[in-house]
Amino acid sequence: MGLQTQARGLMSAGTVAGLCWTAVVLDGFDLVVLGALIPTLTGGDAPFMTPAQATFVSTISLLGMTLGALMIGALTDMVGRRRAMIWAVASFSLATLACAFAHDWTTLGLFRFLAGFGLGGCLPTAIAMVTEFSKGQTGKASTRVMTGYHVGAVATALLGLILLPTLGWRAMFVAGALPGFILFPIMMRQLPESPSFLMTKGRHAEAEEIARAHGLTLEEAPVAAQENASASTLFRAPLLRNSIGIWVTSFMGLLLVYALNTWLPTLMISAGYGLSKGLWFLLLMNVGAIVGLLIAGQVGDRIGLKTAATIWFLASAVLLAALSVKLPVLALYPVIFVTGCFVFSAQVLVYAYTAANHPPAIRATALGMAAGIGRLGAISGPLLGGTLVTMGIGHPWGFYVFAAVGLLAAIAITTTQVIRAKP
Repeated sequence: MGLQTQARGLMSAGTVAGLCWTAVVLDGFDLVVLGALIPTLTGGDAPFMTPAQATFVSTISLLGMTLGALMIGALTDMVGRRRAMIWAVASFSLATLACAFAHDWTTLGLFRFLAGFGLGGCLPTAIAMVTEFSKGQTGKASTRVMTGYHVGAVATALLGLILLPTLGWRAMFVAGALPGFILFPIMMRQLPESPSFLMTKGRHAEAEEIARAHGLTLEEAPVAAQENASASTLFRAPLLRNSIGIWVTSFMGLLLVYALNTWLPTLMISAGYGLSKGLWFLLLMNVGAIVGLLIAGQVGDRIGLKTAATIWFLASAVLLAALSVKLPVLALYPVIFVTGCFVFSAQVLVYAYTAANHPPAIRATALGMAAGIGRLGAISGPLLGGTLVTMGIGHPWGFYVFAAVGLLAAIAITTTQVIRAKP
């Protein structure tokens, strides 16, 4: 009977991780879709929009993500992980489908802004959930679910190669929306609430029932801690120092992720590699991210998430500087792959570190703040990349600037303190 219960727990935990992973795949679609479409939307004899307008659309969509992360993170700690996740998937899918029917760049920007609200809430909620169902393996759980982020990015790059020449850019948004409409009813039926969240709300019987079904061990949080924990806790000692360090690191990390995913094809075109190779470089970098995530989580759980994040950002700085050198295509492929391994998984280590260092009552809020302030970096990244491209110095100076950002992220994470938090 004990073995049967354990087996059911493993299957149930796998269901939670799988649903969260699939939701994050949708976020990954958004990560690169605009970067894949910008050359098409701004090119040709009658472009849909100018490069300056493309920069605005990219920025406004990231602003929606920022507001979504800041709002949904706190809301998740009030209404629950399950409701927040389902709402995020539904709203993102509807707004993404609407993008396919945009008649000019302003309506495209509006729909991208609305989609950002759902996407902004998806990521911190997913990480909070998998952390609380992870049985103590925070780094491994967080990085594994975040492989979905880059699987979505890889799928989008592949879809760009397949759909753009045949069906056009509008088909990309239809393809990005359809999975959400399938995922929504499945989550309604299968996604449970987090027992850790239920315990913070005093709903012990529900928490114990879900914990048994998922093979989890509950630990009662002190009542005083539950009552006193709120968003303001992040702005007071002993967490204030950590908050600032995490926010700065997250800002720098997402600046890199979004700058590269938005402008890498264009940067490589300006370096003389061509559109097709530019898209393949984007795909390869995100394949590298998946491999890096699988490695990063295990390394983080062994040597500490803070130490791993520091190493990952330092390596990112070195590799980004190396991309400033124009190499033969065959030599560039492995450099792009390894760069993706470090740059894109470094930011996920920050999320895992944030989840492990905050108690359940404010975990989603802390993740939402990290993701929300990080989205300001995500806004700055495309703006910075667009400015460098417009000035005609995207290659090689863009990579020097990105290397400096990686170095600053490594410095910022070292200023934080490790604070043990229960799952």
